[in-house]
Amino acid sequence: MAVLQALGNEPETVLWIGSKGGMEADLVGRAGIPFNTIPAAGVHGVGLRALPGNTWRLLQGAMASRRILHQFRPDVLLLTGGYVAVPMAVAGRGIPTLLYVPDIEPGLALKVLARFATCIGLTAENSRTYFKFDPRCVVTGYPTRPALQAWESKTARTHLKLLVDQPVLLVFGGSKGARSLNRAVLSILPQLLEKMQVLHISGTLDWPEVEAAWKGLPPEIASRYHPSSYLHEDMGAALASANLVVSRAGASTLGEFPQYGLPAILVPYPYAWRYQHVNADFLVQNGAAVVIRDQELNTTLLSGIQSLFDEPTRLESMSRAMRALANPHAAEKLAGLIKELASSSNSTGRGA
Repeated sequence: MAVLQALGNEPETVLWIGSKGGMEADLVGRAGIPFNTIPAAGVHGVGLRALPGNTWRLLQGAMASRRILHQFRPDVLLLTGGYVAVPMAVAGRGIPTLLYVPDIEPGLALKVLARFATCIGLTAENSRTYFKFDPRCVVTGYPTRPALQAWESKTARTHLKLLVDQPVLLVFGGSKGARSLNRAVLSILPQLLEKMQVLHISGTLDWPEVEAAWKGLPPEIASRYHPSSYLHEDMGAALASANLVVSRAGASTLGEFPQYGLPAILVPYPYAWRYQHVNADFLVQNGAAVVIRDQELNTTLLSGIQSLFDEPTRLESMSRAMRALANPHAAEKLAGLIKELASSSNSTGRGA
């Protein structure tokens, strides 16, 4: 989305392709961008029972992609990973293609997609090794939306009805949430709220449980707890207002936290490919974050948070290290690569 904003394209010049039932439909719809879906499914690591059906869905996706490309006739394809992009890449062979790799380590789908890419955009220099230093790779940074860059700490706290002079802990599990993380935070809320304000973005799935816990807090500390199921336009304010964030380690942590120099306690999701662990390790190695394993949340989260707030010089050092990783012009760099590919497409006779 940030790249499209950097391009300045009108909605009718862009078509967003997603998977049926994917969570991106709401976000794209909010932006007024035309959205279409194709069948897609993974084939790596699935059971033998699921493999034939998933393979058939990929073939259906390739056929649907061919129909879409014939109608829309794009000058450039921008692929950002996931199995939904594989059918489009296969159908779009011959169209200049930019592959963007959001995480430090690419998953299998991204490695497959790299075979079809004209150019490969990377979030960090460390990712080059996974592509054997392919000359097509360009380090762009992680693109963040302009709305995330428009906040200053004091203004953000006032906007979110937070006390300006009290420390703020941000807890964020993603748009759908992170149940183990949410429940670990709820179990230590009284202790946290004695020393800090807590801005808790729970995700939609756990919101009823979080709301019930909020209503059960004693009045003298309930005012310091600010839960929400999700923040859309105000996510930048949440990031700007916080002194420390506790979150999963998805790709957005590589762009959004550096944008505000926000130190992090990262809890990589344990039931998926290791990309979150690699993202977290990258930030830890750069001195910007610490890691708590998911299975250790209930025993170490409280002490981990308190120790950082009790050591302001360490927190400030982590903040500087995180900010040093920021690449505020990433969206513009990716947009520039798209324009270059579009120019080459038009010069060779392609185009709508």
